[in-house]
Amino acid sequence: MEKAPDAFRTISEVADEIDVPQHVLRFWESRFSHIRPMKRGGGRRYYRPDDVDLLRGIRHLLYDEGYTIRGVQRILREHGGSFVQNVWRVGAEPPPPPLEEDARDVAAEPAQDRAEPTLFPGLGEKVGTPEDGIGEHRQKLEMALDELLACRRIIDGVLQRD
Repeated sequence: MEKAPDAFRTISEVADEIDVPQHVLRFWESRFSHIRPMKRGGGRRYYRPDDVDLLRGIRHLLYDEGYTIRGVQRILREHGGSFVQNVWRVGAEPPPPPLEEDARDVAAEPAQDRAEPTLFPGLGEKVGTPEDGIGEHRQKLEMALDELLACRRIIDGVLQRD
């Protein structure tokens, strides 16, 4: 049975709908303060239609446009959530070009506070074009490395308590 367009969605429904694994959605929550699903007992997430549109926009910027997490954070900061909610739609205003200081800001941060790894030059810039397929692969590698670094910080924190 199909849900109404204005119905709330679970994380598994959203993950299926926008073709992103659930763990990536949880990871994005830690990187993008604009993502705020309702949480019920036991931490169960419920996404509003606007949340789903925001996630579609973030996915579009990361996977289709080739932006880094840092670049999407800048777009959210400068243009707001409503811009990102609509950027994925056909005929929407295109995203702004990446800025050079996105990469410079990352290099100045302490390693444990970085939102993305510094193994790749040009962070915050487009990383290839959708036509060449390189941007999508590079972005996936950056996200995987980001997740591994986040796991490493969690493990280090647990080990320091013991």
